[in-house]
Order: sequence, then structure tokens, then C-alpha cells
Amino acid sequence: MTRTELTIAGVGGQGSILAGTVLGSAAVTYDGKYAVQTQAYSSELRGGYAATWVVVSDEPVVFPRVTRPDILMAQAQDSINRFSHTLKPDGILIVDSDMVPTPPDNIGHIFRIPATSIARNRLKAPVTANIIMLGALCRVRRVVSREALEKAIVDAVSKEQEQLNLDAFNLGFEAVREPMD
Repeated sequence: MTRTELTIAGVGGQGSILAGTVLGSAAVTYDGKYAVQTQAYSSELRGGYAATWVVVSDEPVVFPRVTRPDILMAQAQDSINRFSHTLKPDGILIVDSDMVPTPPDNIGHIFRIPATSIARNRLKAPVTANIIMLGALCRVRRVVSREALEKAIVDAVSKEQEQLNLDAFNLGFEAVREPMD
């Protein structure tokens, strides 16, 4: 059985929860896997913490809680402060290097993606940093297929934003120089 546990975290407004929803939807709708997604966020509309936990499995998910994630995708320094200690010892940390300048040095697999810079400078759309991070995740570890994620992204955004978000996903995928898988 393959079971992958993920924490995706940032601050309100960065789209961390949307990224988790897209990931879970891709797994269930397009890859025929099982997934659960839970979330939490502070009461502030923007700027407070936001996190989602996703379990993707080849078999039904009996225990839906993520306690020791295999992967932490951090979009803000606060995410590191809150969740890096929960990452498995051999876990994978994917950080937006623009927002997390100093990730912990005791993690073996760290991938630094300048997602915010790519979103602002190349796409002129800062709100796509979360989708850039999903592209990086897909390249680092194929939790779900690339095709499934692309379809789930299209499902999650408006028709006018489809190409922009697919471009963001592809830029994130290409930003990873050496994938693990």
C-alpha cells in the first residue's frame, strides 16, 4: 500500500488550502486513488496561518489525520516554525525560497523554489505561487500524476484563468532541477 501524508502551509491569501484541495481532487477524480483533506486557518482573512493536510493512498483511508508528514510544502516562514518539527526524519521539504529564507538545516531533502518571484515577475500574477508550488511537488514526488493535477487545476479555476494557472504549474515543475523520483 502506498500512503503519502502531506502538510501544505502558508499564510492566509497564499492559496495553501486551495493547493491541498486541488491535490486531493486530482488523486480521487483523475488518478483513481483515495484521499482526504483537512484544513485549519486563523480568523484573520489575510496574513494569519493557513494549513491543509492531505493523505493520498492506494487504499481507503481509515485514519485521516496527518501526524508525521512525508512532505511539507511551506509557503511562509511561519509554516516552518509551526510544522517543520512534524516532518518525518527522511521527509521532503519544499519551500517558497522567497518567503522562507532560512529553512531548517537538519532536513535531508530540501527543495527551494522561488515561487513568489516566478509568479510576480514571469506571470505578473502573485496569486499563482501556490500552483507553482504544486508543479514543484509534482516534479519532486509523483504523489499523483501530472495529468491529474493539470485537470484538477482546470476544474478549480475560472475559464479565464486556466492557461495562466497551467503555465504556473509548468514553471513550478521546471523549477526543480533534480527530482527525487
